[in-house]
Amino acid sequence: MHPHPLLHALVGDAEVEALFSDEAEFVAMLRAEAALAEAEGEAGLIDKEAATRIMDVCRSFTPDWPKLAEGLAQDGVVVPQLVKQLRAAVGEPHAKAIHYGATSQDIIDTALILRLKSVVDIIAQRIARLSEALHALKERDGSVRLMAHTRMQQALPFTAADKVDTWLHPLERHKEALRSLAPRLLVLQLGGPIGTRGELEGRGDAVADVMAKRLGLGSAPSWHSQRDRIGEFAALLSLLSGTLGKIGQDVALMAQNEVAEVRLASGGGSSAMPHKSNPVQAELLVTLARFNAGLLGTLHQALVHENERSGAAWTLEWMVLPQMVGATAAGLNKAQALIGSMSFVASQAPKH
Repeated sequence: MHPHPLLHALVGDAEVEALFSDEAEFVAMLRAEAALAEAEGEAGLIDKEAATRIMDVCRSFTPDWPKLAEGLAQDGVVVPQLVKQLRAAVGEPHAKAIHYGATSQDIIDTALILRLKSVVDIIAQRIARLSEALHALKERDGSVRLMAHTRMQQALPFTAADKVDTWLHPLERHKEALRSLAPRLLVLQLGGPIGTRGELEGRGDAVADVMAKRLGLGSAPSWHSQRDRIGEFAALLSLLSGTLGKIGQDVALMAQNEVAEVRLASGGGSSAMPHKSNPVQAELLVTLARFNAGLLGTLHQALVHENERSGAAWTLEWMVLPQMVGATAAGLNKAQALIGSMSFVASQAPKH
């Protein structure tokens, strides 16, 4: 997601970003086309021989990437050129059976959801690991006496366990919110040209059900211009990043020399001041939180789809959502590293 390799080393996440590569999207689109053909073959909308041929081609098809790029630049979506290439590969008499009754958005949105299914699994696993690390930190250092601060001023004494709870409790809520959202988010897109499934000869719902089952997704009515699923997921990403940013901000403040309530096993160096150990991981959590908070407003602009499809809103979503996913995933990894490297130190502040 980051064009500069050096910056990617600081704020990137290769595992999740790979799911938004051209190759990953292409594989997911082929899965969607194959599942569509299989479902339509079962429904009698296309010949079963055609369905088998299409599925075989989709399993081994290699595209002409420059032509795909040209098609995307001209059409605004990659699917028309993809379908053209697939039809040439399938050949007669089955070429016309490819993409029958579907539209570009069906394939692109379904391919997105297939990849978001993997994203949701990764994020859930990382939240669980971070929660475990926080519980372990609380168990080890929970009795350490600290000074609470309100409005950046010393307030009253409390414990490290109290501090960790302020990080842990919202994280547990985000984990539950993700579990609750997943069934609504991870659903098939199939609506045809205007979202009514009208070109599927009264068998659209049956095709959608079979297609969803083959892909391991939920079945739902067409949601071409109803982007609340994506908007809700993006909001959760921003909330999660915000919680991680809160952790980072607290740790950076507590690690200040004059406060010294947190000790970090390692920190970033300075080119001019060798004595410094900068709380880089903590700072990055703040950066990523602010980045996602800003992007959320842009992503929510993509909720405004005019009529039955918007090229403008849809393209905006493509640009923003992968960045939000990558930032959230990177933040979870950095938070894990930060919590694993820190320990609490008893406050030396005056006791009230």
